[in-house]
Amino acid sequence: MKQVFLKLIIFVFLFFPSMLTFAEEAFTFDPMHSYVLWHINHFGFSNPSGKWFVEGTLNLDEAKLQNSKVNVVIHIDDMVTGIPELDKHLKGSLFFDTTKFPTATFVSNKINVTGKKTAQVSGILTVHGVSKPVMLDVTLNNMGINPISNKMSVGFSASTIIKRSDFGINTLLPGLSDEVKINIEAEAYK
Repeated sequence: MKQVFLKLIIFVFLFFPSMLTFAEEAFTFDPMHSYVLWHINHFGFSNPSGKWFVEGTLNLDEAKLQNSKVNVVIHIDDMVTGIPELDKHLKGSLFFDTTKFPTATFVSNKINVTGKKTAQVSGILTVHGVSKPVMLDVTLNNMGINPISNKMSVGFSASTIIKRSDFGINTLLPGLSDEVKINIEAEAYK
């Protein structure tokens, strides 16, 4: 009996090494449920917001979360504020100049796990042709089979604050605030 068990273990080691290691798994961000929401102070009168949709990948290493990677394209040219004239104004050369810079990117370079469902994800954000380091505070919302798509899915919320002047967008400073609050909602599926 021991020989049969030993042969079974050798067989597993030789022919199914993937069963013994937990490699990272590739997830694709769901463009219907993944976006960046921004808020900015408008001369102290209001805090308008807008939304950009994203696409990209998450390479998730469940065994060593710090080895996971995020690579996202943010569609600046598809900005939605709910006010068509404001969308047009923000896409123009005074702000995002989307004819030259239709997209932004975020590529992670470090993940610091801070709790059971939280992490700080650092990376390089490129907006308006300028690349700067950014750190996101991330919360894992859920991981499991999505009841609609029947696919393994993972959902996150994240936030940060950036300065638009760091990315060369200086129009109407300081009345239109330099600080931009960013909230991210993302779902990715395998």
